[in-house]
Amino acid sequence: MPKKSNKLKVPEKKVEKKIEKKTASKKKTVNTSKANKKSFSFDLKYQRVLGFFFLLFSVYVFLSISSFIVNWFDANPSDELANTISSYFSDHAKQVEVWTGKFGSIISSYIVLKGFGLGAFFIPLLLLAIGLKLLINTALFKTWTWFQVLTISFLWIPLLFNLIFPEHPENILGGLLGNQLNVWLSNYIGRVGLIFSLVFVPAVFLLIDYQFNFRKKKQTDKHAASPKPNTYAKDDLYNTVEFSVEDPEDEEDLPQSEDIKTEKPSNSFKIELDASVKKEKEEKENKSGEIEFTVEKPKEEKVSDEKVKPGEHFGVDSEYDPTLDLPNFKMPPLSLLEEYGSENIEIDSEELERNKVKIVNTLKNYSIEITKIKATIGPTVTLYEIVPAPGVRISKIKNLEDDIALNLAAMGIRIIAPIPGKGTVGIEVPNKNPNTVSMRSIIGSDRFRNSKYELPFGLGKTIANESFVADLTKMPHILMAGATGQGKSVGLNAIIASLLFTKHPAELKFVMVDPKKVELTLFSRIERHYLAKLPDSEEAIITDTRKVVRTLNSLGIEMDHRYELLKDAQVRNLKEYNRKFIARKLNPNQGHKFLPYIVLVIDEFADLIMTAGKEVENPITRLAQLARAVGIHLIIATQRPSVNIITGTIKANFPARIAFRVISKVDSRTILDTGGADQLIGRGDMLLSTGSDIIRLQCAFIDTPEVDKLTEFIGSQRAYPDAFFLPEYEDEESDKKAEYNAEERDELFEDAAYIIVQNQQGSTSLLQRKLKLGYNRAGRIIDQLEAAGIVGPFEGSKAREVRVANEMALEQFLKDLNTPE
Repeated sequence: MPKKSNKLKVPEKKVEKKIEKKTASKKKTVNTSKANKKSFSFDLKYQRVLGFFFLLFSVYVFLSISSFIVNWFDANPSDELANTISSYFSDHAKQVEVWTGKFGSIISSYIVLKGFGLGAFFIPLLLLAIGLKLLINTALFKTWTWFQVLTISFLWIPLLFNLIFPEHPENILGGLLGNQLNVWLSNYIGRVGLIFSLVFVPAVFLLIDYQFNFRKKKQTDKHAASPKPNTYAKDDLYNTVEFSVEDPEDEEDLPQSEDIKTEKPSNSFKIELDASVKKEKEEKENKSGEIEFTVEKPKEEKVSDEKVKPGEHFGVDSEYDPTLDLPNFKMPPLSLLEEYGSENIEIDSEELERNKVKIVNTLKNYSIEITKIKATIGPTVTLYEIVPAPGVRISKIKNLEDDIALNLAAMGIRIIAPIPGKGTVGIEVPNKNPNTVSMRSIIGSDRFRNSKYELPFGLGKTIANESFVADLTKMPHILMAGATGQGKSVGLNAIIASLLFTKHPAELKFVMVDPKKVELTLFSRIERHYLAKLPDSEEAIITDTRKVVRTLNSLGIEMDHRYELLKDAQVRNLKEYNRKFIARKLNPNQGHKFLPYIVLVIDEFADLIMTAGKEVENPITRLAQLARAVGIHLIIATQRPSVNIITGTIKANFPARIAFRVISKVDSRTILDTGGADQLIGRGDMLLSTGSDIIRLQCAFIDTPEVDKLTEFIGSQRAYPDAFFLPEYEDEESDKKAEYNAEERDELFEDAAYIIVQNQQGSTSLLQRKLKLGYNRAGRIIDQLEAAGIVGPFEGSKAREVRVANEMALEQFLKDLNTPE
């Protein structure tokens, strides 16, 4: 079937003008493809007609096969031709009458009698699937299901029925293929081996479909619902408290003791009182001061090895497919990422009990009573939620942060008083043996793979051990800060890698700024796939401050251009615009085109502010204020979260902020407008503020070799001819450059040229001193020398470059300059 065209029909004259501008080699290719399109214009109308034909033809073939098999048993061949099998079958086939005429009889004779027997019914099913795909773009089965149906129909069914019905006329049920397979396999593996083969094929398919897992769930012991009470007699505060740890599957992995009993009815770990003890507690609650301690089981997420398909998160059923520019592009497989040990969190009951006792004792020493404790275990931090007794002031607990940290002998203690949306106070305590969160576990999680976000990215896992997945288009910009070595670069790589795993190169472009010149260099391999740059820039990873200023202003021009396109299309944002273009409601001849998302990544923002100041801050502020609607998003990282770097104007336009560990509370307030970042434990431990609340996450770890393999996989595939070009930008100095005019040049022009070349210094003050001129006239002469090409452009405090080496060269230069063309 001809390949679906991505281009809208345009007038032939305009096409011919575009073709004439291309090179001779490209012209031949374009003309050939154009001739092919003219000869056969395969649009949606013809596709539906062909689909309807396949549907009718599938019914025709089905009726032919059915009538051939039914009437086969009614035909009576002559005995004279029964001396050979071939003559007998051919005579029999000639006498069979089908409902679809001679053509149907010929088709049925070949695919049933000389082919697959009953397995021939797969052929009308295949024709039906093709018809539905062409007509309504619906697939009957997945690829694996098709393979199973094909194997059963063309091999297994003919073999089985010929084994059961080897004699005429019933042997038509297996066809000639089944007969030959039986003869061949019987000679090699015997009849027993043949039967084993027939059992083996469906058994393997069933095992694969059920993922080789037929384990039954363990039956719940009815008597386990009423465990015997145990007591913990260290203190009056813990009288009649029982710790009942529930885990239906991993019972053998947990430490057993006299105070811990395993119970299977639920999926959460609860340490609760026995029914009889609860009754006693309700009667004497005010006197005994008993505490309910609940441990919530960490959630386990399944990791899938399937690749993420491009466009899976776009959600638009469209005629135009932007990914056809690179039709054979393969999305990165999950196998490129590493696993770092077990992703399931092991529960240390002794550590939980020890921390609980210390917290309760510390609070009791300051006359703070509590009624309940709940522990939520994360990869690196455990959250203890406590419910204070009536009358206890929350600020009193908050002030004990240092005392609790001292008693627990742990760094990174953080108190949340109160937890938003809950009537509890949270105490976050680092785990003794933290788990490493791999990027593979985030990308492979159902939460990430099933997300319908436009730009989904995974950052890490929450305290509840759930993968945190967000949409960059909803944030819409991210400010990331933290001290050196606390995980900023890993966090940037995690966000970039998430986007590379989900978006096709036609849907996403990056503009990468790396003043340190070493952090983002690995991504230069995907320049022609995912990166955007200025047309005159040699490298896509921008490291020069002057080029950064030009690039940021170029993004501003791109933003304004996109707003004009949105205005003409009468839409409000990029998603609506692309949906309209995909539906072919916008004319490319009027400048409309599919617009990819653009993500600006700046690794060290502080260095840019120090060297360029307002030249960088102003365009970034403008982009942050306006660029969201046109699909341009910013991710800025810095290791100096001071007020002169992260100004109030920038913070106002970056509602999503990520704080890794910082040194002081002042730095934490600069990033998040609140404390807490100074109490993190480092190594990817971070706080995410989205404006309304703050979430503690453990950042997913992606190592340099993993990024290397990811970029190598993408870079080795076919790419665009060049990177995505941003609009050209000319700064003010370029705009002021005057063109050389021999008639308007100063009478001292040549004298000034000789002075400049002799001294090899392009300076206005030099001409003032040597020729005794005023500043204005000397400046005009310098501009004329620049326009003539004798000196270079203005370079700030530095002298201009002199482009003529010596006086002899200058003499020839002036001679050529004065010679009329």
